[in-house]
Amino acid sequence: MSARTTADIEALLRALRASGTADELDVHFAAFICRTSGAPSPALALAAVLASHATREGHVCVDLARVAGEVVGESGIEAPPLSQWLRVLTRCDAIGGPGAHKPLILEGTRLYLYRYWRYECEVAEALLARATRAAPEVNEAAVRDALSRWFPQQQEEVDWQKVAAALAVTRALAVISGGPGTGKTTTVMRALAILAEVSPRPLRMALAAPTGKAAARLQEALRAARAALDLPPHIDAQLPREAATLHRLLGAVPGSTRFRHHREHPLPLDVLVVDEASMIDLALMAKLLDALPPHARLIVLGDKDQLASVEAGAVLHSLCAGPDACSPAAAERLCTLTGYEMPNVADVPPLADAIAFLRRRYRFAADSAIAALADAARDQRVDAALGVLANADGDEAQWYADADYGSMVVALADRYEELLRAAQAGATPENLYAMLRRQGVLCAHRTGPYGAETLNRAIESELRRRGAILEPGSWFPGRPVMVRRNDYAARLYNGDLGIVCADADGRLGVYFPDASGELRRFPPARLPGCDSAFAMTVHKSQGSEFESVDFVLPAQRSRILSRELFYTAVTRAIRQVRIWGSADIVRASLTTPVVRDSALAERLWLRPGKKVPVQAALF
Repeated sequence: MSARTTADIEALLRALRASGTADELDVHFAAFICRTSGAPSPALALAAVLASHATREGHVCVDLARVAGEVVGESGIEAPPLSQWLRVLTRCDAIGGPGAHKPLILEGTRLYLYRYWRYECEVAEALLARATRAAPEVNEAAVRDALSRWFPQQQEEVDWQKVAAALAVTRALAVISGGPGTGKTTTVMRALAILAEVSPRPLRMALAAPTGKAAARLQEALRAARAALDLPPHIDAQLPREAATLHRLLGAVPGSTRFRHHREHPLPLDVLVVDEASMIDLALMAKLLDALPPHARLIVLGDKDQLASVEAGAVLHSLCAGPDACSPAAAERLCTLTGYEMPNVADVPPLADAIAFLRRRYRFAADSAIAALADAARDQRVDAALGVLANADGDEAQWYADADYGSMVVALADRYEELLRAAQAGATPENLYAMLRRQGVLCAHRTGPYGAETLNRAIESELRRRGAILEPGSWFPGRPVMVRRNDYAARLYNGDLGIVCADADGRLGVYFPDASGELRRFPPARLPGCDSAFAMTVHKSQGSEFESVDFVLPAQRSRILSRELFYTAVTRAIRQVRIWGSADIVRASLTTPVVRDSALAERLWLRPGKKVPVQAALF
């Protein structure tokens, strides 16, 4: 490497680091690639930085076609033209094509870290294999009879829960996507009951979710569904009682990214239900599929329109990116099982036969302002959303487009004053927790003046000014808290919500619900680490529901804003949503879809020589 080339590369890396476009890890990786490339250059260094940084931004790769010829971030550095850039990279010894074992893989215009290219290929291959593999044989006449009993046909329109249950029972892979309150857990519980009924032998079943909070919610929801169904004892005995995190299910090895369960030591399961799949990143999905035995059924639940995982990938989005129709053969089979005519298209990929979308909501009314806002956000109908907000009567939606910061803090403190006063008066933990669940203040940001951290301090300060908090220090009756890291021994998980309450002797305890809904008491010193939860980020609220929600948007546009964020925030509310943000910021949110560079949707849905519509432009 010449002195001039070295100086140019170092100058480029310094500029990228100073602008925040790269961090130390990216810079060191790019320097390594240049040293081992055989043809170092600033263009190579830039590509390596972008590929390294992409995975921490949620991308699986960097699509050079999206970056070529553009100024990169705030660095002032312009990326090379695409054709020139690709010529430079194909001469590099550290970059290989698909199938090569090199630090970087160039496939078309997408540049991957080798590990993520392998994950994407493995996930696509495993899901497609399951989509085409026959499920363990069941008696279809028995399935049809069980479906008619568990889902009595009451109207002519399609009962999509019944269709989804039929898929879950008869296929090796079933993906069930639906918005909040569409009955995903009720559907899967009935499907598991049918499986237990028609299977010729007892089945080993398990429930899992990507986070401890999500696992606890799944366990609680299925416990309630089981109680409502009044199952026969021999069926009830087969159904799982507990849900685990995926890391716990797979057997996380401390200090390692490996798991105890993998292809050579698979999970001892016949049926696995995975909830909140929108939160599962690509790497975790790859390891889950590797550990699941070929004969096991995999039932995936989630909402494709919610925020994607924090880590790299958007697996559920990609799974649901194909046509909303199955093959004629699958349609005929489903009609036989359910009595409903299914939309079908000739020559669709096998994955289309494994997906069901739940359409009817039960959490809030179909004609409510919340439903209208959610639909407008999902479909990027900005004027419709603004119209709903502008004409809101206050009962279901309110819009504070011009409120000043101080007024907003006062209004948000109003939401909690009754809770704090009740805590001072000696209300029971059960009553306090029920009051806490009525209200959620959700923020787009964690930091900054409109972020959750700042608003927590501001709301608490306002409540102290009013005398609703009398005790000094950070622990006081009525304080809502959120766990920030997992404690498996205590069965407390990142995102769990609790309430501080004093006993008859004035001793403070923090109460968290268990999977049965009963509250457990912990001394504050025993907790793994908590933050106040007068306000929380939208990401932390995923999977939760509140009677009413205040959604606080920032005063300025930011890269965090997206229609998925807006949709997720709005759909946490059951009865009322209040939006704090200007029309410009609402518009910016609704017109900004999450963009994640990945080829997973194409690997799942596109086949050589076939023209199947793929709704994967966002990914």
